[in-house]
Amino acid sequence: MKTIIAAIIVNTCILVGLVAVALPVRAAPMPCEDMLKDMRSTKAAAKLGADDKAKVDALEAKAVERCNADDDARSDKFLAEAMKIMGK
Repeated sequence: MKTIIAAIIVNTCILVGLVAVALPVRAAPMPCEDMLKDMRSTKAAAKLGADDKAKVDALEAKAVERCNADDDARSDKFLAEAMKIMGK
């Protein structure tokens, strides 16, 4: 009887562990202030053509607007797109 109860407890623990591992992990977006700082330092070092500079500047403006509205997720998307243009 004790071995059956012990086996049930062990199997339950294993099952709970497997379910916990299988659940998707959602990372919080990076604070937009930090990502904006990274993007600006990359922008300062980047050699951009006029078209790319205009795109990056427009994306930065949108990101700042969203960051000021506490919409870090959208701000980070704009900044990631700008970083992509700059090759990062």
